[in-house]
Amino acid sequence: MNFSRADFPEGFIFGTATSAYQIEGHGFGGAGPTQWDSFAATPGNVVRAENGAVACDHYHRMNTDLDLLADLGADAYRFSTSWARVLPDGRGQVNEAGLDFYDRLVDGLLERGIKPAATLYHWELPSALADLGGWRNRDIASWFAYFTATIMGRIGDRVWSAAPINEPWCVGWLSHFDGHHAPGLRDIRATARAMHHVLLAHGQAIQVMRDLGMSNLGAVCNFEWSQPAGNAPETLRATATYDAIYNRFFLGGLFKRSYPTEVLVGLGAHLPRGWQDDFDTIATPLDWLGLNYYTRKLIDHAPGPWPNYREVGGPLEKTQMGWEVYPEGLRDFLIRTAADYTGDLPLYVTENGMANPDTHNTPDTARIAYLTRHLDAAREAIAQGVPLKGYFTWSLMDNYEWALGYDKRFGLVHVDFDSLQRTPKASYQALAKWWR
Repeated sequence: MNFSRADFPEGFIFGTATSAYQIEGHGFGGAGPTQWDSFAATPGNVVRAENGAVACDHYHRMNTDLDLLADLGADAYRFSTSWARVLPDGRGQVNEAGLDFYDRLVDGLLERGIKPAATLYHWELPSALADLGGWRNRDIASWFAYFTATIMGRIGDRVWSAAPINEPWCVGWLSHFDGHHAPGLRDIRATARAMHHVLLAHGQAIQVMRDLGMSNLGAVCNFEWSQPAGNAPETLRATATYDAIYNRFFLGGLFKRSYPTEVLVGLGAHLPRGWQDDFDTIATPLDWLGLNYYTRKLIDHAPGPWPNYREVGGPLEKTQMGWEVYPEGLRDFLIRTAADYTGDLPLYVTENGMANPDTHNTPDTARIAYLTRHLDAAREAIAQGVPLKGYFTWSLMDNYEWALGYDKRFGLVHVDFDSLQRTPKASYQALAKWWR
């Protein structure tokens, strides 16, 4: 890596991230069933029908993993809490073993001098709530508020930061329109409701945490830099629609109290009655915004009904996911977000990384190059005045990659999914040397 900590502003936070269902092992500790368990058990949804029942067994190997974080030299660790681990039915009876687990996690981080950065929800909706309509049901905002009060009533006094929901686009669009993630729907009415209700739940959760006296509260959205595959007017319109759905819908709700016209063309008729009245809650003030960024997409017009776009393969180097490596998109997103939405509000890169077909003894030089180029892009944004305050790599370790099972490896640490042995990769060693 061609820079050091001194090349970033004083106090800049470096860390790494994981999510509960992807690493903990959901078959342990009294956790209730989730929509991901049933989605994975449905033939054709997930590679080899793999699920998160064991995952990386972080539930039993927490101290080993926290030691890996400490040896890495991470300033902060972004983890998520499992709704169904804390409240097996989503509401009602609390699983004390689940609260105790997150107690130990937060205390273990603090003992090692690592800042706990909590995300409340990373997609593992309790099955009992999925049975009631899940994110299609407006009541989910109050259910989520109850979960927020329960988990943050236990650990909220010790976390460094907190955000309610990871990647609302994945919760709303990918899962209800594209059908690629649980609950696997292809329904425009369900999509409109889920995309709105996830923001309403976010706002209510922020209000609950404020009432608990918590600070340093933010939101985490995922972004893909969209570029037109040509210059035809219909291609430009399709690209604007993609950008509006993927990027500007959630930023608009959070910071402008409105949704983009390009989205309302398709979803407006399906949004819940009175949705315009929810922006006071949705736009509850934040202390920071997190950006998850991995790639760009080339977009072209597609015939048929709205949204009339299709993705086109690009010419750039690609990761194991087939995603183009385009660090300029991270720089440009940071600049655009600050200019158009957040102003002086602190920004964080809350996820950035690449999947690579790593083995335990093969140097992952491609990941080192990927991280170096994206950290360079972050520095370019800072040089242009963006108030970027930190950068988190995805992920600490290889894990359950949702519909792709255990095939795709994003980790700084290699995990043998038979023995569950952890082996730090060359990228881990490079960051450990640089972060120190």
